[in-house]
Amino acid sequence: MSKFLRLKEKLLLLLLIFSATLGAQTVRKYSNEFMNIGVDAAAFGMSNAVVASSADVNSGYWNPAGLANIEDKQISLMHASYFANIANYDYAAFAMPLDDRSAVGLSVIRFGVDDILNTTQLIDDEGNIYYDRISKFSTADYGFTFSYARRLPLDGLNYGVNAKVIRRVIGDFASSWGFGLDAAIQFRTDKWMFGVMARDITTTFNAWSIDEEKFAEIQGAVDGQNQELPETTEITIPKLQLGMARKFVYRYDFSLLAEVDLNFRFAQTNDIISTSFASITPSLGLEFAYIDMVYVRGGVGNFQNIKQLDGADAVGFQPNIGVGFRYKGIQVDYALTDIGDQSAALYSNVFSLKLDWEIFR
Repeated sequence: MSKFLRLKEKLLLLLLIFSATLGAQTVRKYSNEFMNIGVDAAAFGMSNAVVASSADVNSGYWNPAGLANIEDKQISLMHASYFANIANYDYAAFAMPLDDRSAVGLSVIRFGVDDILNTTQLIDDEGNIYYDRISKFSTADYGFTFSYARRLPLDGLNYGVNAKVIRRVIGDFASSWGFGLDAAIQFRTDKWMFGVMARDITTTFNAWSIDEEKFAEIQGAVDGQNQELPETTEITIPKLQLGMARKFVYRYDFSLLAEVDLNFRFAQTNDIISTSFASITPSLGLEFAYIDMVYVRGGVGNFQNIKQLDGADAVGFQPNIGVGFRYKGIQVDYALTDIGDQSAALYSNVFSLKLDWEIFR
């Protein structure tokens, strides 16, 4: 192993810790971004345009007000791989009605990279190489969400809230705890559905703890490194999602669900509409269904202004497709994201499974 490669690995380890804590005690545009990826292959197939129409166990993530529509206990599981299977993204959720007007849910998200080589102790002070001193570590982000939903006296109007606990770990080097709240509403008529999801309304924060001894070992392993420990608090700014959907039924057997969402960040980003106050990107999703058993989905979203190699600006977008099958309370879904590589995001295959307790009736 060359000295240059060893130096790169040590600098990478330092960067992992710095990126987790840099910009401390300031508002950050992209803190806790793993919580914004999304869940459920059915939603991915519609480019995540489900804020108004979500009405199952996955509503705990998309719009907790939708949990008020479930009639029995439900479980959802999902897996996806990113960056050529380097990173794994997993999700599990459970929801149940409390009575005919309210419901609760619990979900867990993990986004992690495992078995990263730690070569900071590969070479001793005298230049000797000891391969048995190479160890492995993982960097993982966890999101635990507790959801509550309730129907309001006005027919068709529901509200929901989320309490989120964030846990982020970088091996033995650094870790953090965070907490935040979401609030949402849904309103449904015979033909139309509307949804509002306000994420991180309390500005979700993370408090980091860094092992100073481990940090010192990394500093000593990288020549000329004298970086001081950064501050240890970061804050995630609120986000807002607005959705409008309608379901069309043809001859009882065929249906089409169409939804348009607007996603707001209160910061200037590369979104297609961007100002100093807020940035907005739309998403559109369609779901064709046959007797509520076979589903074909498509969507487009994540419209971004992307700088090209020649310096010119171009608009990137992310088209997704998906299919699903449901039978007696068992639903299996698949989605392929970013088909045709039209955006800066990498494509991914997403699989999910949903179980409704009606299968036991």
